[in-house]
Amino acid sequence: MTPDHVLDLLRDRLDPLDAEDCTPVRGDGDLNGLPSPTGRILKPAAVLAPLILHDGPPRFVLTLRADHLPTHAGQISFPGGRVEAGESLAEAALRETEEEIGVARDHVDLIGRFDAYETVTGYAINPFVGILKPGFTLTPEPGEVADVFETPFEFLMDAANHQRHSREFQGRMRHFYAMPWQDRYIWGATAGMLKSLHGRLYG
Repeated sequence: MTPDHVLDLLRDRLDPLDAEDCTPVRGDGDLNGLPSPTGRILKPAAVLAPLILHDGPPRFVLTLRADHLPTHAGQISFPGGRVEAGESLAEAALRETEEEIGVARDHVDLIGRFDAYETVTGYAINPFVGILKPGFTLTPEPGEVADVFETPFEFLMDAANHQRHSREFQGRMRHFYAMPWQDRYIWGATAGMLKSLHGRLYG
């Protein structure tokens, strides 16, 4: 798929940036038959799915979280985090992207957003897709990010690569999506959001 076709598809299928409904429709419990705990108040968060459409085939930028972080240490994720007081979800995604991988907001063209995702740790993650403009520099923040890398859009959006894995957690088997690519193990919330994006674009 050419960069122009990818861009047209995203513009046609994603929600507008200012969409008001942030209720998660996807989450860590999707493959486990686990409903969201009644009355739980989710902490709002936002991530950016940075997409490169120049200098080669379309590809997403992903991060490897530092091993010393208190949550999701050593996991692969999109840049993002909690929403701060007074900022919108989109502003949070852009701020976190600049803080974590050094890409300033003037190098990001926000295209739209897709389904919010509920994590077992109590976050409502709102994912945005943004096209990275030529001229940006990736500079990972070592306190949060151990590495930054690119993964082909075609690979991540191919349903044949959407695997279902399992492991024991707190005494029970938990099931989750995984998209192993080369030596990278993309799984959990990030793989779940990519699966959701695939459904939005191709479902």
